[in-house]
Amino acid sequence: MSIRKEFSMNYVIATYSKAQVSILNGIVMGGGAASVVRQRLPLLEEALIKANFGAPEVISSIIGRFSQMPSLKKNSAYHRLDIINKCFSPRTVEEIIVAFAAEKKDDWISSTIQSLKTASPTSLKISLRSIREGRLQGIGKCLVREFRMVCHVMRGDISKDFVEGCRAILFDKDKNPKWEPSKLESISGEMVECYFSKVKDDDDWEDLKLPVRPNLATYAIAKL
Repeated sequence: MSIRKEFSMNYVIATYSKAQVSILNGIVMGGGAASVVRQRLPLLEEALIKANFGAPEVISSIIGRFSQMPSLKKNSAYHRLDIINKCFSPRTVEEIIVAFAAEKKDDWISSTIQSLKTASPTSLKISLRSIREGRLQGIGKCLVREFRMVCHVMRGDISKDFVEGCRAILFDKDKNPKWEPSKLESISGEMVECYFSKVKDDDDWEDLKLPVRPNLATYAIAKL
């Protein structure tokens, strides 16, 4: 399975001890882009490791030395970070939508609410849980978790929304997917939990086994 090889390669790249250089030529997207944007910044990491983490101003100063503010467009989401942080902080997808609905309406708010309401309810629920869990996990656990999610999504054993989304966007192109379940409240915690479990009784979907990487650096073990 190519996805298994890709995840294993991602792990090797993320835990490689030497600096890496990416050479981009032409249009880069998908897994290729991901392998570039996640590459480590060894000089910044070294400076942060040596710093006094009890002094926030020191950390901020170090990050500032390695940062450059991009030229932002007027409608960049960066200008809405306060609203983004506020509205995406609730525990559930339902509460997130309510939080956005309570904000003063403009085109961006309305578009965001519409996107959340028309997306696959199942995808929204499992994505939120994955993001929240990933904040406390190292790269290895994150990849194993996401591999299990991908397996269940592609198998369609819990929901066939992946196939339906491909039909509506890529094949028939009617842009009118029929999600099942169609409502957030119809998706139970048990259904969400299934996406994070091993695929049982099917050797073709064996759980991801990552290469052994001794003496992992701190950045590869945990995010926080």
